[in-house]
Amino acid sequence: MTATFNDNDAAALLKEMDKGYEDVPRDAFAGTPPPPPPDGDRATGEETGDADQADPIDSKRMVPGGSFIFDHPEGVPAVWGEGDEVLWAEGESVLIVGPPGVGKTTVVGQLVRGRLGLADHAVAWPVKPGAKKILYLAMDRPSQIARALRRHFTPDERQVLDERLVIWRGPPPADVAKHPGILLELCRQAGADTLIIDSVKDAALKLSDDETGSAVNRAIQAVTVEGIEVAALHHQRKGQGGVQPRTLEDVYGSTWLTAGAGSVLLLWGQAGDLEVELRHLKQPVADVGPLKLLHDHTTGTTTISHGFDTLAFLRHRKQGATAMDAARQMFEKQTPTGNERKKAQRRLDKLVSDGFASRTEGEQGGADGSTAAVYKAVVLTVIGGR
Repeated sequence: MTATFNDNDAAALLKEMDKGYEDVPRDAFAGTPPPPPPDGDRATGEETGDADQADPIDSKRMVPGGSFIFDHPEGVPAVWGEGDEVLWAEGESVLIVGPPGVGKTTVVGQLVRGRLGLADHAVAWPVKPGAKKILYLAMDRPSQIARALRRHFTPDERQVLDERLVIWRGPPPADVAKHPGILLELCRQAGADTLIIDSVKDAALKLSDDETGSAVNRAIQAVTVEGIEVAALHHQRKGQGGVQPRTLEDVYGSTWLTAGAGSVLLLWGQAGDLEVELRHLKQPVADVGPLKLLHDHTTGTTTISHGFDTLAFLRHRKQGATAMDAARQMFEKQTPTGNERKKAQRRLDKLVSDGFASRTEGEQGGADGSTAAVYKAVVLTVIGGR
């Protein structure tokens, strides 16, 4: 006999799982509309995976080509970030990767505050507040997650948390790879427009398998296409001998886990470190970082440690500097890659646009003896004052 799993089964599973959490308020999902009824005898797939079964056609997803192409806003709208520095783009999931103890939950806690409208920034970038609830899947050591999140809030914010933040404790009601529709079902029952997955390894088994990775990706895409923003925490591959991961191939599991994400951020350091590195492994617009982040483990806040000050570097180079000169200092290597040189150039160009530096095209200069553009710090004159 072939087992199927439909929307009614999902609701029944959620009800059954809820029996294990009798201390959860009965009105946790109050005021949220029920999920739409199944379309006839539609089944979402066999127990071994439902990707080969057709979902009912949603006519709202069919839009005119001109509207699809031209009616999007200019640039990349950000959930977290601004301008070219977008860490989490609207309609695209963000994957925050790193070893245990480097502050992934610390960062996501700041994002939760921002989405609740209790803060306007997380780390150094603005966060767009959500309009509905946040569903936080606290699957990886829920008690530890509770302690980590407590640092971000005060008792007088309890009502906001009760009204806008919904926590699912422990494993999901079904393996997400076998039942990709379960994430969307959970979001619908919570009335959420933001989903936090903590962490991916607890959502499905055999993540290194491409079929599993593809199914998890499909589950997340089904959520984002409904206008629900997704942030997920994950880990890098083991057995790297302490060498810092630098590519998407270093992220644990099937390549489809990162292929479906709009942004992949790496936090790197030792467990409990106050200072860790942020590196963009996959970006919606420009690379953010590499940057040093400073965690305050008492307050749960994070700031940027300005290890390499581009403007200070220019001020010490009276003769000026090229992007290659800056890249050598920024990345502490004699032969930076082309991508590293471009990162340095973006920082220099930002100083020019902000009025702190000038750029002269095609002049001889720089330690590499090239005819690349030369940047010089602008000497500011202060008039008046004491």
